[in-house]
Amino acid sequence: MSQEVIDRATNLVQGFDARIQAVDAGAWGNAAPCEGWTARDVVVHVGNNLLGLGAALTGGQGREISADEDIVAAWNEARDGFLGALPTADLSTVVPGPFGPMPAEQVIGRLVCTDVMVHTWDLARATGGDEALDAAAVEGAYSGLKPMDAMIRMPGVFGPKIDPPAGADLQTEFLCFLGRQV
Repeated sequence: MSQEVIDRATNLVQGFDARIQAVDAGAWGNAAPCEGWTARDVVVHVGNNLLGLGAALTGGQGREISADEDIVAAWNEARDGFLGALPTADLSTVVPGPFGPMPAEQVIGRLVCTDVMVHTWDLARATGGDEALDAAAVEGAYSGLKPMDAMIRMPGVFGPKIDPPAGADLQTEFLCFLGRQV
């Protein structure tokens, strides 16, 4: 895997982690921008993805975060397992992806990085946290997703695009492209 993808994934996971660590304990039930999800649900989704991917990279057994589990402790486990696996993993390993099996480098670089970044904003919006995203990561994800517009509109991926306000910055335009009300 290219060092660029490892660095980008690490930075984005660390950014998501910073939002999690700053959440007030009473805010986990707040509604998230993802329809029907709470702030906790956002973390469960991202955490489960990282738990599964970390296990796939290390040959371990994956698990999912349970409904009654301490969400911050579960996240810490997911974060540490995923980030700990990156430096030594064979990232040409084929792992499960949302569109079928793919090399880990593609799953991480194309899908996981975008997923973590978008859900960083979702979590921040739900809990009153810092909504600013890494500008270079936004630009890269947006340019990569634009050609896949029709494919990402299928159920369970992204909702319909929303027209961004006039003069919107790139982050706002990107989030509107992904169906987020900004």
